[in-house]
Amino acid sequence: MNCVDTLPVHLPKAILQDTCFAIIAPAGSARLDTHKVNQWFADRGYRCRIYPGALQAQGYLAGPDQQRLQDLHDAFADPGIDAILCMRGGYGSMRLLDQLDFQLIRRNPKPLIGYSDITALHTALYRHAGLITFHGGMLNADLLGGKLPPTESSLLAQLGGHVRAGEQIAHPAGYAMSTVMPGVASGRLLGGNLSMLGATLGTVAELDTEGCILFIEDVNEPLYRVDRLLTQLRLAGKLASVKGVLVGDFAGITTAALTPLLEETFGPLGVPVLAGWRSGHCDPNVCLPLGARVRLDSVQQSLVLEQDVFKA
Repeated sequence: MNCVDTLPVHLPKAILQDTCFAIIAPAGSARLDTHKVNQWFADRGYRCRIYPGALQAQGYLAGPDQQRLQDLHDAFADPGIDAILCMRGGYGSMRLLDQLDFQLIRRNPKPLIGYSDITALHTALYRHAGLITFHGGMLNADLLGGKLPPTESSLLAQLGGHVRAGEQIAHPAGYAMSTVMPGVASGRLLGGNLSMLGATLGTVAELDTEGCILFIEDVNEPLYRVDRLLTQLRLAGKLASVKGVLVGDFAGITTAALTPLLEETFGPLGVPVLAGWRSGHCDPNVCLPLGARVRLDSVQQSLVLEQDVFKA
């Protein structure tokens, strides 16, 4: 299964008032104030259910693999759950990949929200279940952490189906973007954390970039390691067939410092490249619908949704 236009994408329903969010922790652990969590959702007209693994800790993991996997499967299978929000990233999602029940997920499509280590789940669920997922703010650092607008509003607007086909995915004013390579291209938006894209090569979550708009971001990676990761993707044949590149935040590296490497890597491909998009380990953190068709215009510095993400 790849990301060509014939892929049977399963579109979950948009969230409404009184939607119930599952809170899961497929990767790392964090302390949660359950009263604060419940109040956050109640203040916005939603409900939540905190799954057991989100309240556990096993070293750098939020509970044992089997608990984290069970929480993920249970959240998809439960008809009372409308959307699945990851508590945080860290590490651990990869450990679940070979045990994911893709048939169960295909039968129960729902929005899955997260970023960073959650990239492993995004790529696996798109490739094997045809599921559009959301690279957006997580509970701990982003939503409860009070990140700047439009971190929360972009997430809730997209989950609510308020960004429709033909509309721009809004980028916050006051944060400069950079046209690295000019052009316009359409394709399915895929990708996420660059380190995870490299780590999942050769696994069930390996990204198929055929005809796609590639999105990349990362944190705490010096420039030479970003070079190494991009080179790894190039040597693995993952860059030759991309139609465009959207470069998110690379925390610790300025766009000016990153641009020569982007020009060297993507210039020979002749595809549009837009850098400085505020998604990833940054504040604010704009939500992106991974798996959805988009049009990238690096000259106008715009990203337009080309399909409705949810069923009518």
